[in-house]
Order: sequence, then C-alpha cells, then structure tokens
Amino acid sequence: MTTSGSPTEPAQFRRAIDAMQTASVHPQIEVGPIRPPQRLAPYSYALGAEVRHPESDIVAEQSEGDAFGRLILLYDPEGDEAWNGTMRLVAYIQADLDADLAADPLLPEVAWSWLVDALETRGEPMTALGGTVTATSSVRYGDIAGPPHAHQLELRASWTATSLELGAHVEAFCEVLAYAAGLPPVGVTQLGNPSPG
Repeated sequence: MTTSGSPTEPAQFRRAIDAMQTASVHPQIEVGPIRPPQRLAPYSYALGAEVRHPESDIVAEQSEGDAFGRLILLYDPEGDEAWNGTMRLVAYIQADLDADLAADPLLPEVAWSWLVDALETRGEPMTALGGTVTATSSVRYGDIAGPPHAHQLELRASWTATSLELGAHVEAFCEVLAYAAGLPPVGVTQLGNPSPG
C-alpha cells in the first residue's frame, strides 16, 4: 500500500492530489493532509478539515458548534467494479447541533441535499454517489464532562470522480462542513445576540 509522497505513485494519482490542494474553502475552515487509511485501495490520500474558532484567551467551559471532517481519495489504477471507476472519494463530517435543529425530522434529508447540491453546482463529473446521514442525541449522567445534552450530525458519503479536477470536490465537501457548522456564507458577517440593556 502506498500513500502520497512515494516515488512509485502513478502520475494520475499525483495530479489528482495536486488538484485537491487547489481548492478554495471558507476562511473559517482549516484543511490539511492527514494519515490516510492503508488497506482500502492501492493508493490513498486524505485531508482533514475543521472549523476554526475565534481566537480567545478564554477557553469556554462548554464548546459549542464543533465541526470536523475527513475527505479520503482512494485510487486503484486497475479500476474497481463497485466504484465504477478508478478514483473514489470518501467523506465523513461530524458537527454539533443545537437542540431545535437536532429535533427536526427533516434534518437528514436537508443535510444530504447540502452534499448533492454542493457537488452538482460545481459541475464536475461524478457517479455512484451514496451515503448515510445520522442525527444523534446523548444525555450525560453522573461525573462526566460536557453539556448534559449533546446533539450531533454525522454524514458519511462516497462517490466516484470521473475527472482529475478534484479541487471542486474538496470545495463541495467543505461547503457541506460549513453548512453543518452553521457558518455564515463568505462575505456575510454573523451578528451576535444583543446583550440585554
């Protein structure tokens, strides 16, 4: 198994990785390479993404709005019948939610539509899109740190890219992460709740 950086990498795999690194993403999302899984394909590469919080000297007792994800490129020069191609992208996103959003029965459908729309609006060819969306609620008891109630969204998806222009796929992935984290669109300033006067 080979990961990015090996001299034996196929040229197509290297070009796909280079294209991933051209993506332009939301300024509050930090993206960088992480260790890829080792046994899913002959070649693999992975990016980690997380939402940066505003700089502060004070660490909040209860962190709200945490969101992160991974986007993995799997490459098999021989092709994979299940993928219907040679390059498979595998995405995972996890985001904390507020109680009202977590209780919305349409949340899984809405979250899945974020991904479909983000990919389709970029117009890069792809096939075999599939995945799951899970909304969970947890209640903490006893002596355990964290808020008493926690709600999370998890999105897992994979699709086959049919061109090497993977920067658009990274941008789509990060757009979904921004939606899940509740970030305002680029160029829009989110105003805080006014303090009672």
